[in-house]
Amino acid sequence: MGNIQYFIDGFKRFQRQLYGDNERLAAKLAKGQSPKTLVISCSDSRVDPALLTGCAPGDLFSVRNIANLVPPYEPDNAYHGVSAALEYAVCYLQVNDIIVLGHSGCGGIEGLLSAADGEMVGEFVGRWVDIAAVARERAIARVAAGHEDSLSCICEQEAILTSLTNLQTFPWLQQRLQKGTLALHGWYFVIETGQLFSYQASRDCFEILVDSLSS
Repeated sequence: MGNIQYFIDGFKRFQRQLYGDNERLAAKLAKGQSPKTLVISCSDSRVDPALLTGCAPGDLFSVRNIANLVPPYEPDNAYHGVSAALEYAVCYLQVNDIIVLGHSGCGGIEGLLSAADGEMVGEFVGRWVDIAAVARERAIARVAAGHEDSLSCICEQEAILTSLTNLQTFPWLQQRLQKGTLALHGWYFVIETGQLFSYQASRDCFEILVDSLSS
């Protein structure tokens, strides 16, 4: 059994901070939300985007799923949770920035790589991470060409690029990109070092955005 009391105590601390020490913020949040940034991140317990970026309630609109993936635009009768959240953020909240936040040691990406060897990856996980099958193929090709980073690291970063590409298949999002009212960002968090990398399209590579504390 999990320690539910731990979470109850945590909520009480949050309650004191928000409703006791910051009543003005609580009153503002009660009127509605107006975040200007959407973060699409992994469900991994180690990479909560609000904690990583030091945000307060109301700062971020978040979508979290296995391996921070965005499916391509598919206007059909199926259920599309990520696409619905994306539509709400872009068309209704009118966010200015979308960050796809990936990370090292991603279990979803490990599952994607295992599937290439014929391993079964759950009832739903395998089908979901297959969204990034093209990222896996690019990563394998880069390792074969002598890239110094590990296959996992390369695939995790390529999956971020796949999500950025798929975002641009949504017509109402593409319109805002062309108008310059929306910007896309690809971030990669290295858990081992605390470094944050950002994808630079002009150089087609991830570069350090925030270095480790020891640097």
